[in-house]
Amino acid sequence: MEYVRLGNSGLKVSRICLGCMSFGGSKEGNFGWTLNYEDSKQIIDRAVDLGINFLDTADVYSLGKSEEIVGRAVAGRRDDLVIATKVYNPMGPGPNDSGLSRKHIRRGVRQSLERLGTDYIDIYQTHRWDYTAPIEETLTTLNDLVREGRVAYLGASSMWGWQLASALETSARLGIESFVSMQNHYNLIYREEEREVIPLCLSKGLGLIPWSPLARGFLSGKYKKGKEPSGLRYKKDTLLKERYFLDQDFRILDKLLKVAKERKVTPAQVALAWVLQKPGVVSPIVGVTKVEQLEELVEALSLKLSKAEVESLEAEYSPRSVAGHV
Repeated sequence: MEYVRLGNSGLKVSRICLGCMSFGGSKEGNFGWTLNYEDSKQIIDRAVDLGINFLDTADVYSLGKSEEIVGRAVAGRRDDLVIATKVYNPMGPGPNDSGLSRKHIRRGVRQSLERLGTDYIDIYQTHRWDYTAPIEETLTTLNDLVREGRVAYLGASSMWGWQLASALETSARLGIESFVSMQNHYNLIYREEEREVIPLCLSKGLGLIPWSPLARGFLSGKYKKGKEPSGLRYKKDTLLKERYFLDQDFRILDKLLKVAKERKVTPAQVALAWVLQKPGVVSPIVGVTKVEQLEELVEALSLKLSKAEVESLEAEYSPRSVAGHV
């Protein structure tokens, strides 16, 4: 396993990050496809065996269950790992149960620390942009958490380019802690981030840790055009159906399948290799539900695509509607 710096920070993370949204064991709602503790721990244990030291979760994943599972599974080896979580999404029905106000962030970090069973979070991330809370309030609160030792680094996730620029400028103006990473929606069939967010991150030294590098499994090749999927993930995960399955997605998938066949590797490995080779990408976040899937993806670290292969994979892309933070 290779370890690289997260942006301009001194933190070193594995070249692949284990996404923990698939842990929770929920039966209902958009997380109804997630794994119970025993199956989740098996994947976490194997990830650590493979050298992965970077785990990403969020308070909202299965309404805290994901954080609880991660905390239990890493007990006794927590300091060897980099744990990232997020705050913003609703965790209850009250008016202050969501967002990036000082009140919600303070409560959110306290509850995340309890669920994770730790006294510090390596990377605390704003899950989305809060249009109601002043950015100064959000950033000074996050800065305080770093000063108090509850949080080591700050990260951001999915927002417009102007929003990220505003946050970075505000941190610089106030002389406080700034974001070191951007967790953005980025894969072969969704490349809108290349317009503003990625160039901004490159210019400011933020490390990219893309979410959904396999397009929620679409780029594994298991979905066929014109054939209704029958898997649990497709049935339970409404965002999968909303964000992908356009005609152009299947055209790109055809190119992916062709390259994979020629290289005698899997489509998922090619899709991940493409992301890994993009400028600024530090550690793509991969979510799996089987140990075998994780082992397959780690093998992609040794796969280097040629210029011709990259051009072939990118040729069918067309502008599409922004998805993931609107």
